[in-house]
Amino acid sequence: MSDDSPLTGHDLIADYCKRLDGSPGVYRMLDAQSRVLYVGKAKNLKNRVTNYARPSGHSGRIARMISETASMMFLTTRTETEALLLEQNLIKQLKPRYNVLLRDDKSFPNILVNLHDFPQIKKHRGAKSERGEYFGPFASAGAVNRTLTQLQRVFLLRNCTDAQFDSRTRPCLLYQIKRCSAPCVGLISREDYAASVQDATRFLSGKSTALQQALKTDMQAASDAMMFERAAALRDRIRALTAVQTVQGINPKGVPEADVVALHMEGGQACVQVFFIRAGQNWGNSDHYPRIGPDIDAPEVLEAFLGQFYSETRDPPRLILLSHALENPDLMADALSERAGRRVEIAVPQRGEKAELIEGAARNAREALARRMSESAAQVRLLEGLAGAFNLDAPPRRIEVFDNSHIQGTDAVGAMIVAGPDGFLKSQYRKFTIKGTDLTPGDDFGMMKEVLQRRFARLMKEDPDREQGHWPDLILIDGGAGQVSAVAGIMAEMGVDDIAMVGVAKGIDRDQGKEEFYRPGGRPFALNRNDPVLYFIQRLRDEAHRFAIGTHRAKRAKSVSATPLDEVAGVGAARKRALLQHFGSAKAVARAGLADLKAVPGISETIAEAVYAFFRDKT
Repeated sequence: MSDDSPLTGHDLIADYCKRLDGSPGVYRMLDAQSRVLYVGKAKNLKNRVTNYARPSGHSGRIARMISETASMMFLTTRTETEALLLEQNLIKQLKPRYNVLLRDDKSFPNILVNLHDFPQIKKHRGAKSERGEYFGPFASAGAVNRTLTQLQRVFLLRNCTDAQFDSRTRPCLLYQIKRCSAPCVGLISREDYAASVQDATRFLSGKSTALQQALKTDMQAASDAMMFERAAALRDRIRALTAVQTVQGINPKGVPEADVVALHMEGGQACVQVFFIRAGQNWGNSDHYPRIGPDIDAPEVLEAFLGQFYSETRDPPRLILLSHALENPDLMADALSERAGRRVEIAVPQRGEKAELIEGAARNAREALARRMSESAAQVRLLEGLAGAFNLDAPPRRIEVFDNSHIQGTDAVGAMIVAGPDGFLKSQYRKFTIKGTDLTPGDDFGMMKEVLQRRFARLMKEDPDREQGHWPDLILIDGGAGQVSAVAGIMAEMGVDDIAMVGVAKGIDRDQGKEEFYRPGGRPFALNRNDPVLYFIQRLRDEAHRFAIGTHRAKRAKSVSATPLDEVAGVGAARKRALLQHFGSAKAVARAGLADLKAVPGISETIAEAVYAFFRDKT
């Protein structure tokens, strides 16, 4: 090797160490193409990075990472806590190959009781931007919906929007089936409704025992006074409260608020179960499968998981119970406390009720990982069968399925779903609004060509060397010979000639089970009706169809609700609602005089003049 050859691996890292000091901070290791391989934190950068300069004593994963390192980047921080927070932010942003990565970054839903004279109770997901009281998180939308249904039966709180509430003139169906007290039309006083809201928030805050006892006392008093209808209503309320608690399952007595986090690792895979305990009640659990390597230990996995799991949209609770001890529990507790703006405690219980909670979560993690590994094995067999059926060189690692949806050419959309060895990859689904101005309505061939052209143009721009795993090994098209020919032409134009493409057509009588498959330049063929590979292809096609129809319906609903008022500068959702409620329709707004527009509550003279001028300019 000549003297001017660039340094790599151990030699490169040793050279960096000469210029580092003992500050805390974050380091990044990059390969020859400047792709981030690993992000790490350090209390002392010089000491930490010096460990990588040693030529031996590393695990196989770390040795491979060092050998691929062609450059490094460093950021110093004031404290190790700041370094930990920065490290986790960079990991989530850059997704380095050698870090433990949390695949699922969705937010969890809450229950919101909003601020209003007659508050609404509803499901809320995302940033807590709306004013009101929040209760959660719940593990899933299903858990929230079940709880809301029971709470509506108990407390008869409205779930309609404020706009619907303001515009109602008679009770809705929910009042008829005893799910709402109809405050919209004055069938309950503000004071009585406020009492119901207070009872609901007390229950969601964990004060269910006192609430039920108070209801029993009221029921007995009503019965003694021979007010049997009221006594029966209170009885039904007590039963519904009991039903909520039954659905929630185990409710720990000595743990008012905690996340119970348990890890199980096996065969190079990991499952983390998280149970949400709030207000002394179990509000469900969720499972997560972080990406790990074969030589990573449990403390490293849990530390990476906690750092990535709790973010701007996921506030940590006051107590986190873990199945395994962290290497630096105090550091993680400080980082989460700083993120939450209050004290967060991390513990690994050894006995008592908290240990039983961990044991239950660990059992769920073990069983969930076993199911996932079994499903993965079945998925691998299906992919191998798919390769055999379509004469592929190897089982596909990434399958992209495309479909279109429209009604006589209107609100046309394209949809792409993605599947692989881990099943459906929903985070990588894509929607395409059909933009072609020269397409005739209902031109399915032209729509499919546009979607595939845009898809490959994006791939060529973002991953021209096909190194990020975003290029498909197999493309499935919902359609027959025409669609296949159209897509084949696009792929040829763009120089993509090494990706298998198959069209899936319904076949004779459009009967499921009689699908025909089309390859460019080949004769159509079919699979046996009882072939598992055929069922697998049907699932892929049906998922693409579901996603396409859902996307189309959402676009159509948005276009149906659109009015010319959307184009008026200064008229947002609130002012649009005020105008439509006052005049009844956008057409009536367009015909209204300037004085009438100024008389609308919430519409200033300036906005009234803008609306008036907008519609006069249109004529």
